[in-house]
Amino acid sequence: MSDILLEAKGVTKTFPGVKALDQVNLTIRQGEVHGLIGENGAGKSTIIKVLAGVHMPDGGQISFMGQELKNESISQALQRGISVIYQELCLVPHMKVYENIMLGFEKGRGETYSASRTREQAKEIISMLDLELPLDEEVYKLDIAVQQMVEIAKAFSRKSKLIIMDEPTSSLSDKEVKILYRIIRNLKEKGISTLFVSHKLEEVVEICDRITVFRDGQSIVTKDIHEVTRDQMVYDMVGREIKNYYTLTHVPKDEVILSVKNLYREGYIDDVSFELRKGEVLGITGLIGAGRTEMVSALFGLLKPDGGEIVFEGQKRSIKNPAQAIDMGIVMVPENRKEQGIIPQMGVGYNISVAVLNAFIKLMGVNGKKENDIIEQYMRALKVKASSHHQHIVNLSGGNQQKAIIARWLATNPKVLILDEPTKGIDIGAKTEIYSIIDELAKQGVAIILISSELPEVINTSDRIIIMKNHKIAGILNDKAEFVQEDIMNYCLGGGDL
Repeated sequence: MSDILLEAKGVTKTFPGVKALDQVNLTIRQGEVHGLIGENGAGKSTIIKVLAGVHMPDGGQISFMGQELKNESISQALQRGISVIYQELCLVPHMKVYENIMLGFEKGRGETYSASRTREQAKEIISMLDLELPLDEEVYKLDIAVQQMVEIAKAFSRKSKLIIMDEPTSSLSDKEVKILYRIIRNLKEKGISTLFVSHKLEEVVEICDRITVFRDGQSIVTKDIHEVTRDQMVYDMVGREIKNYYTLTHVPKDEVILSVKNLYREGYIDDVSFELRKGEVLGITGLIGAGRTEMVSALFGLLKPDGGEIVFEGQKRSIKNPAQAIDMGIVMVPENRKEQGIIPQMGVGYNISVAVLNAFIKLMGVNGKKENDIIEQYMRALKVKASSHHQHIVNLSGGNQQKAIIARWLATNPKVLILDEPTKGIDIGAKTEIYSIIDELAKQGVAIILISSELPEVINTSDRIIIMKNHKIAGILNDKAEFVQEDIMNYCLGGGDL
């Protein structure tokens, strides 16, 4: 019997004005972990949705367990054994964990629903996966890592033979990633295949048996993971060699633009003090929940502190809301791009110009030329790729959405730019462009606070690093000789003192 579980040959899919998949080939073996990598817009999400029955392909052939799939619906794909765990998890928040795990599969043919039986079924499943989950807890009360485990248990309950994981580690800490790896290996031992879609190449190397690279809607190459280097993967993804991932040519100035002293908010931040200089990139790292986002939220007026002081440009300030922060020259690109960043129903241009409406809207009306000049200036400066500035931003790749949000705030001529996980869910090519933008802004004197869970990113882009733990600053690294990944992680976990 062939060991091929799924085979896609010459699959095409076209949307208005875009050929998302162009003669794509993909083969997944039984019981393997197969990596799928490529830049944003390469076609990864489209092939996932085709396999899951969300989109119907325009051409090509797909076979699963030796049977050809024709116009499969979502429910048919599930019944065949194809499950998808999307980056935005699909759980019912106010239902209990065991109810989510068995949702839609609670009873056998001819049986009536039994809560106790459903709970026992869910308990058996998490035991088989060697998981510990609070079966009677409502899902919305759980953190994102536990919710993801619930999604995996749900997929397993459907007797899935192929589980597709789309950017499964984007919101997980390093410790939680290791737990996910263990579960994936457990699935592999049970003969279940995983299609692992990720921008993080180190994760692909760690967990995958083979990889397929997509570029511009085409499948470029499939290789055994031991036959390919990181540089080769990057070259196949972007079609060119990227020699310098990180750009660090700026020199911080001596002038302090922002000083935070003993900032405090019960349950969020505890006695935080630091300084930020003009033209400096100040990296902030720590485990998820350490208080990183909460700290900068107080600087942007999203979180009202209970005590402490903020001194901006030599004057003590009370920042009551984001509008006041923006007027001062403090802007923030949030972590959750889709929910807090983009305005999905509007075009790219509006998403860029919305923060500077007063520059072209006066009593006499809208100065359309000035608005277009602003939009074109920043789309060009940040290399935002779109068919036009009228194109809906939601249809752009993640990297281009992020660059458009950064463009929005650059149009305000900020003095302090806060970037919370700026490269989350973004491919290596777009990451390199954003690092270059950060460096160029710092050269112009903009002070930048960069929050990131990716230690190589913090280490290679920052001038100084703040490490947070338990809502406090555990320490500040002022010397690049101290920027050692293992040591920083040790401090984050509480195993060292700064």
